[in-house]
Amino acid sequence: MASRTNFPAGNGRWHTAAMTDLPELLGRIADRVEVHLESVVDEMVEAIVATVPALDADPVIRAEAAASCRGNARRYVAVARRPADPPTEEPPAEALEFARTVVRRGIESDVVYQGYRQGQQVLWRRWMTVAEDVATSRDDLAAVLNVSLDLLFRYVDGVLGRVILEMQREREQVLGGALARRAETIRLVLDGAPLDRATASTRLRVDLDRRHTALVLWRDDGPADAGALETAAMAVARVAGAGTPLTLAAGSRTLWAWLTGPGVPEESAVDRALAAIDPMVRVAIGPAAAGAGGFRRSHEAATAIHRLLRDDPSGERVSTWTALEITALAGRDRAHAEEFVAATLGPLADDTPTAARLRETLRVFLDEADNAPRAAARLQTHRNTVLQRVGRATEELGHRPGDRRLAVALALELRRRLGPPTRPGSSSGRARGA
Repeated sequence: MASRTNFPAGNGRWHTAAMTDLPELLGRIADRVEVHLESVVDEMVEAIVATVPALDADPVIRAEAAASCRGNARRYVAVARRPADPPTEEPPAEALEFARTVVRRGIESDVVYQGYRQGQQVLWRRWMTVAEDVATSRDDLAAVLNVSLDLLFRYVDGVLGRVILEMQREREQVLGGALARRAETIRLVLDGAPLDRATASTRLRVDLDRRHTALVLWRDDGPADAGALETAAMAVARVAGAGTPLTLAAGSRTLWAWLTGPGVPEESAVDRALAAIDPMVRVAIGPAAAGAGGFRRSHEAATAIHRLLRDDPSGERVSTWTALEITALAGRDRAHAEEFVAATLGPLADDTPTAARLRETLRVFLDEADNAPRAAARLQTHRNTVLQRVGRATEELGHRPGDRRLAVALALELRRRLGPPTRPGSSSGRARGA
């Protein structure tokens, strides 16, 4: 523990810790795992086929699954030996070949997602066991496991996105114009065009008579890898207990998707799933509705939420129609919504820290039925502070909030979701000190 070594943490910045030389420690763990790599691969394959029996249907596809596991395990061992370098997102050739085989066999893409997560768990358990034997102190063990886990997740998530993208390309080649027909069919359903229900269901590989939940997935910080958004959609589907989602690219950083069968997935579970894959991916979730009309209405709701939130990168990772229906409906015409906010809130709509603090306090106070202690608990402040801010907000409004309770509550929510006005001169003053 004589040296001080820099190593990358999960947030991409460099930390400094007093510990044994990290690359040397990782190298010793990698050497021992590599010696027993075949037993690790065997365990990975057994775990995968136990979860996905379709991969054990014949020796050929099982052998390709094993080759994919071996290629990825070797690649991660190499990644771990160079912790200062960004993990490669280029899949091993064996992994790409296995992905193509899955498509040619007509097996659902979700199988590959499940297989990667099962293999990841097996490799991580073996890595931890070896690390416990190699590390000479608790500090060394904690540090090396922290870096190893970060490298493993970044490697698997990056490779998985590329693999899923390759599967899409292969499916397009295998099916020829089928994907184009599916995209056309989706748009016809969304347009409400008269369609033969059975034909449309066959083209989409979805029973249109069932219940559908629409998603819009996007990234705020520039174009997203198409495979990454597909991976995120698959993760949401798994949370909901649905099969492989129907998807359609809607731009360089937006994906439309539909889940068939179960209802709307639980919000906090979706949030955890997306955070584990890519914290920058966000999703708008429409209501569950049946039939072709439900397919269309759920999508319209999800896209309305997306329009409301897409210009606010500070918004929640997961947003549902149930929570935002009134706000989304009121915010469809942004220009009119901003005029309503400015006219209703006056100086409280200003883009200043003081106005923001007064708005949030008043919003929570109204949401808690004017109960100051409950509002204070949510805001993590004192009851008297809440009452003082509500008093100042009332002065800015020029009337008691309860006099126009619905309008004030809606304006506060719209201001929160829409962000600052897009047009100058939309506010009428400046909020006084809070």
